[in-house]
Amino acid sequence: MAENYTTKRNGQISVQDAQVAVVMVPLSAQGHLNQLLHLSRLITSYNIPVHYVGATTHIRQAKFRVHGFDPGTAKNLYFHEFPTPPFENPPPNPNASNKFPNQLIPSFYATIHLREPVCSLVRQLLGANHRRVIVIYDSMMSWVVEDVPAIPNAECYCFNSISAFHTFSCIWESRGKPLQAGTEIFEDISSNENCATPELWELWSKQKSLEGKISSGELFNSSRVIEGLYLDLVAKEINGLNLWAIGPFNPLLLTEQNNDSNKCHKTLDWLDKQEPDSVIYVSFGTSTSLSNEEIEQLAIGLEKSLQKFIWVLRDADKGDVFAGEERRAWLPEGYEERIKGRGIIVRDWAPQLEILAHPSTGGFMSHCGWNSCMESISMGVPIAAWPMHSDQPRNSQLVTKFLKIGLNLRHGARQDELVTSEIVENAVRTLMASPEGGEMRKRASELSVAVKQSVMDGEGNGTEMDSFIAHITR
Repeated sequence: MAENYTTKRNGQISVQDAQVAVVMVPLSAQGHLNQLLHLSRLITSYNIPVHYVGATTHIRQAKFRVHGFDPGTAKNLYFHEFPTPPFENPPPNPNASNKFPNQLIPSFYATIHLREPVCSLVRQLLGANHRRVIVIYDSMMSWVVEDVPAIPNAECYCFNSISAFHTFSCIWESRGKPLQAGTEIFEDISSNENCATPELWELWSKQKSLEGKISSGELFNSSRVIEGLYLDLVAKEINGLNLWAIGPFNPLLLTEQNNDSNKCHKTLDWLDKQEPDSVIYVSFGTSTSLSNEEIEQLAIGLEKSLQKFIWVLRDADKGDVFAGEERRAWLPEGYEERIKGRGIIVRDWAPQLEILAHPSTGGFMSHCGWNSCMESISMGVPIAAWPMHSDQPRNSQLVTKFLKIGLNLRHGARQDELVTSEIVENAVRTLMASPEGGEMRKRASELSVAVKQSVMDGEGNGTEMDSFIAHITR
C-alpha cells in the first residue's frame, strides 16, 4: 500500500509517502460524536484515511444526524462498529434538580469495552503498511486509549470538546481564583461543581487520573479569532504539549450538494419564504429536557414576542436513541393553531447547521453547548443564551460578555430560577427587534467573516490545521 498524502493548500505543505492513518475515538454523546465526525471529514480532505470507532448504535446515530456532508460517500472515511455489553437505557428526567443528562452515564461506562478493540485496530493498521497511527480521542475516553502509547509508532492526541474559555476558567477556579489578565470576566461565573452531577464527576475523576500519561498534544474545536487569549492561557498550562485550535469543524460554506439530504425539510422550505434575519431558531440540543412548566413559559413567551420562530421541542437523548419511545412534550391547548404561519414546532431531528446558515435566521435561543456555539458563530447568528449544565454556563459568558454577540436569559448560577414567559418575550424582542439586537447581529456577522477568512478557502482550517497535519505526518 503506497500512499501519497498532500494537502489542498496550493503547495504550502507536501508530505510524500507519509503512510499515516488516524483513529477517531469519540464519546458516545451527540455533541461529541458530531464534532469528531466533522474533524474526520477535515482530515480525510488531506487524503489521510480516518477510522471512526464506536458502538454500533452510536455509529448509526452519528451518521444519521450529521449535517453538511454525507459520510457514506466520504473518501477515506471508515467506520468500525464494535460490540459493547448491554447498558441501562433510562429516559431523561425533565424534572430533575440538575439538568445534566444522567441517563447517559450507563452508556458512557459501556465505552470501557472499546479498549481492547481500539488497540487491536491500531496494531492492525500498523501491520497494513502504515508507518504511523495517530489516535485522536475525546478527553472523556482516556480509559479506552490508555494502552495505545505503549504501541510502537502509535501516538495519541486529546480532543477537548469544550471551549478554551471554559477550560482555563476551570484551571483558574481550581487555583483559588487568582486575579490575572483574562480572568476579570470570570468573577461572577457559577461554580463548575454545580454544573453536573456526582455521577459525572466520579466518571471524570477516572479519566483525569490518566491525564498527562497519554496525550502528545491537545486539540480544540475553536479558532484564535474567537478565543485566542484563552487558547494562549491554556497552552501555558499543559506542560509543554503542543496545542492546536483547528476549528470550526463544521462546514462553513454550505453548497447545494451539502444540502441535498435536507432540502425538503419543512423548516428550510418555510425559511425560504421569510424575510432576512426575521426568524429566531430555538433549540436546546440533545442533552436537555424541559419540564412542562418550562415548556409552557417558553411557549407563551415566544407567542407574545410576536416574532417568527422555529422551535425544536424534543426530549434529551437516551444512551441508545433508537430504543424505546420518546415523551411527547405538552403544549398549551390550541397553541400550534394560534402560531400557525409565524412559528413552526419541530418534534424530530432538525437540520440545525442548515437552519443557522439560512439568511432568514437572525437569532438562536440556545443552551450554549460548544457544538451549537461554534455552529452559530460560524454562521454569524447571535445567541439568546439559556445555559443548562456542564460547560454551558461558562460558554454563555464567552458569548455574551467576551464576544458580545448575545444576551442571557438566565445567569448560569441561578439554575433553580424559572425562566418566565416575560423573560423569554423580552429576550426575543431584544435580540430580534431592537437596535441592541441589531448590534449583536452585526458583531456576530463580522466575527463569522473573520473566522471564515482565517480558514482561507472556507473548507479546510488554515494554518493551524496545516500545522497539525504536518506534525502528525512528520
